[in-house]
Amino acid sequence: MQRLQRLFIIALFGAVIFVANVFLPPPINYLMIVVQAVLLALSGLFVRKIGAMYVGAVGGLLTALASPALGPFTFFFAFLFGVFVDSFLLAFKIKGSREGVNRNRLVVAMALATLLIAVASYSAFAILPQFTDLAHSTSYLSLFVHRSPMLDALVLFLGPATGATAGYAAAYLWNKYLRHISF
Repeated sequence: MQRLQRLFIIALFGAVIFVANVFLPPPINYLMIVVQAVLLALSGLFVRKIGAMYVGAVGGLLTALASPALGPFTFFFAFLFGVFVDSFLLAFKIKGSREGVNRNRLVVAMALATLLIAVASYSAFAILPQFTDLAHSTSYLSLFVHRSPMLDALVLFLGPATGATAGYAAAYLWNKYLRHISF
């Protein structure tokens, strides 16, 4: 039964990430990364070891199927976000238990994971194209963002700020409501 419950958590959280990414209009769905980060953190607490990777893969796959043009990028970055979350949960020794989680560790772990995914995805679409011929091609021009110091600063500030908010929310939800659920 535990396997079925874990599978349910993975499918549910992946589906919520899909809905937040696909059905909300573009400026709002980028702000919903905090929802994705909270769900990845909670999945890492519920499904030990690689729960966030599973949820990131499911959410990325569903979103990639809805927008096949950017599907490989969507899947890769959603999965990579899960890898970062699981890696930092492991590095900071954060485990979901009945006693609760250390809020400060979870906040720092999520801030670092979100900073890394923000820098990685921003680099893929703003910095790396400057060094390739893809950015000069007309068919790929709409995929790339023109780099500016303001965007650099926003990514470096909002990445960890969003992650810290998500880490705080996940720790609050776990400690207040979810720690007594057994898997």
